[in-house]
Formats: sequence, structure tokens, C-alpha cells
Amino acid sequence: MVRYSLDPENPTKSCKSRGSNLRVGFKNTQETAQAIKGMHIRKPTKYLKDVTLQKQCVPFRRYNGGVGRCAQVKQWGWTQGRWPQKSAELFLHMLENAESNAELKGLDVDSLVIEPIQVNKAPKMQCRIYGAHGQINPHMSSPCHTELIRTEKEQIVPKREEEAAQKKKISQKKLKKRKFMAQE
Repeated sequence: MVRYSLDPENPTKSCKSRGSNLRVGFKNTQETAQAIKGMHIRKPTKYLKDVTLQKQCVPFRRYNGGVGRCAQVKQWGWTQGRWPQKSAELFLHMLENAESNAELKGLDVDSLVIEPIQVNKAPKMQCRIYGAHGQINPHMSSPCHTELIRTEKEQIVPKREEEAAQKKKISQKKLKKRKFMAQE
């Protein structure tokens, strides 16, 4: 059994998915994860498919040095964005895995929400780059560990108006004013 960094509040109403030492860039994956955090079940899959087709882009908020500007990122309220293909495909597979885990547990797939999603750096891998004049330099790759937990959102029942009106607090100043007006 693999240990997750965060346990869900209600394990019977949640499903998990995880990947270790994935050969996908850490920074791109981190930005993609932040973009899909909090989305419902169908929305992130459609969004990630659009990212692979370059119809929507991922906003780069933290790791944005040298990232170009694009018009598609205006809907996120940002100016810099990219279309990370490998990261989008990775999360599509992870979402599919989590969905099949949910079906196995007997959860309602349509009410699942991505609650915590996490991307961590994995140990760097090294290969060689051969340069001019017999030079050999390292070419480091930065893989990552990812995990996501999807939980079933409970239906929020709105309160009746009568109960909400009764519990409305009145300040001390208004109470004293009403009491004073009642005496006169």
C-alpha cells in the first residue's frame, strides 16, 4: 500500500490516483495541476483535451520565466501561458484511473471533484550531451511524483428563510436604541 501525503476526510467517498518518477517536466506538470484543481469530473478532461489540441492554454503563474504571452490565457486573468502536451496527457490518464477506481468503489462519478492535487520533484536523471572539441556535459531531466484525490461533493441543502432570519444577530448599539425607543 502506498502512502499518500494527505488522507481524505471521508475515505469511503473518495478515490485516489498516483504516479511516481514520471518522465514529465516538473514545472509544466505543476502549472497544469494548479489549473485543474477544484474542477468537477467532466470539466478537467475536456480542458486537458483542449490543451493537447491547443484550443485552451495553461496559465503559468509561478514558473513563468521566459514563458510567452498568449490571448487564450485571458480567461484565467493572466498573461503568460503554454500548452504542455505531456503533462496534459499524464493527467488525462490519472483522471481516467481515478474514475475507474471510483466506479470500483461504487461512487457517483458525476459528483467527483479534484480536492487535493500535488506535484513533487523526483530525483533528477542524467544523460550525456556530446559537445565540440570532445566535451561531454550532463543533460539533467527533472521528473516528478504526482498524486490526486477526488472526493464526492455532498449536495448542499439551502436553509429555510425563517431559520436564517431568526439567527440574524443584532449589535448591542441597536438593541440599546430599540430599548430606549420602547421606553418612550
